[in-house]
Amino acid sequence: MISRLLKSKQTIQFEKQLQNVLGVKPGNYSLYYTALSHRSIKEGADENNERLEYLGDAVLSTIVADYLFKRYPYKGEGFLTEMRSKMVNRQQLNEIALRMGLKKITLYNKSDGSLKISQIFGNTLEALVGAIYLDRGYKKTAKWVTDRIILPHMFIDDLELLEINHKNKLYGWANKNGKVLEFETLNEKLENGRRLFTVAAVLDGANIAEGKAFNKKDASQIAAQLAVEKLGIVNADSIAEEYNEKKTEP
Repeated sequence: MISRLLKSKQTIQFEKQLQNVLGVKPGNYSLYYTALSHRSIKEGADENNERLEYLGDAVLSTIVADYLFKRYPYKGEGFLTEMRSKMVNRQQLNEIALRMGLKKITLYNKSDGSLKISQIFGNTLEALVGAIYLDRGYKKTAKWVTDRIILPHMFIDDLELLEINHKNKLYGWANKNGKVLEFETLNEKLENGRRLFTVAAVLDGANIAEGKAFNKKDASQIAAQLAVEKLGIVNADSIAEEYNEKKTEP
């Protein structure tokens, strides 16, 4: 009896928190429960949020593409594609998910340290979009994404100036300044059935920064971003004072 009452209270609390995040009352709560369930606690494909993440990724990309198409009637395909990439990249979505409070209601293995450095909350946000699409249809999902994600969290004018490919920036700086840049995989290990990669940005043989992620591409981007920040690189003409000082030390 007590366990049932406790479960009921937990369910009520979950539904209240979910409604606060959504801003509307869900129709099918089981969909949202699945959307918020990470594979670290739910192994089955029909129990965790990976299928909904796949669907939500496509739906979100379509909604953002439509938004940009209407906002920029005279811009070309290249600009629109780059802007969409900036708006739906994993780091951006992860930060938005955290600001929206998804961390509080995402169900995942909190004792797994590797998940703390991953982008699972951005993935959960995509899964949530997939759940809303199945629950409420495309038109209402598009309105929700625009009102709850794009307008309050995606600052379009700032994104126009943002360069998100840190590897390209770092390569450009290295080529401009006669440096040899390489990305080396330092470690690869299994974390809850998934491969976690550690990749280093190596400049003239020196390990400048390291990134960890569940694929090499993301790990190298994280390493590049940390290297760019550490070296103080703004563009290809920047002088990386810290790096140059270390190279001249006896």
